[in-house]
Amino acid sequence: MKKDIKIPIVTDVHVALIYEYNTDFKAKEWNAYILNNKETAIELVFVVSKGYDGETKTSPLRHSMEGLEPKSFAKLEFVQDEVLKLNNEFFVTFYENGVLYEKKYLFKKGTVSEQNTINIPLLGTKGILAS
Repeated sequence: MKKDIKIPIVTDVHVALIYEYNTDFKAKEWNAYILNNKETAIELVFVVSKGYDGETKTSPLRHSMEGLEPKSFAKLEFVQDEVLKLNNEFFVTFYENGVLYEKKYLFKKGTVSEQNTINIPLLGTKGILAS
């Protein structure tokens, strides 16, 4: 029965966009990161990202990693300026202590800008956390 199904709530795992300097291309660019701010490791992390706005859609990108240690982060992908004009969704699934978790993170179109950045202590820089 539906009432018997427990859906665990994701806490302390985030997706952030960071505006950082790329020394190879000598330009600033937005990059997506996954952050594990938990006291425990997460395992079998799988992320699917896509951009969309009405009929306009990007191809989904898939990322996987064996795990992410406590209080750590990993770079997921470079996000092009043209894609930032769309809603950007990151669907994250992972295991913690044998329990499967999933959460959809969203950067709404028009919200990603340098003026909207906040301090992200785990990364030691400013960025935007997905809602």
